[in-house]
Amino acid sequence: MAERRTPYEIYWEVLVFCRTPRPFTGIINRCDLNSKNGQDYIGFLCSKGYLVLMKDGEKSTYVATERAKEYIALFTELYQKLFDKIPGFKL
Repeated sequence: MAERRTPYEIYWEVLVFCRTPRPFTGIINRCDLNSKNGQDYIGFLCSKGYLVLMKDGEKSTYVATERAKEYIALFTELYQKLFDKIPGFKL
């Protein structure tokens, strides 16, 4: 039985995936989110300054900010201490 991810794990996944610019559909597909949940998570991360929307003509992508590096590092360290492994994406 698959365990449910916490919001903190989902934030981590989105931020790690968005180290390089990613379109909305790429994020929700890779992080296994539906469109509504994806909008909520991405909107929250943008409101906190961890993710920014970049527009290039008609192409829109999201990219993690410098500020996101601290969250990624802290979450990774905490997760590793709790579970003796680093968090990872589903393959």
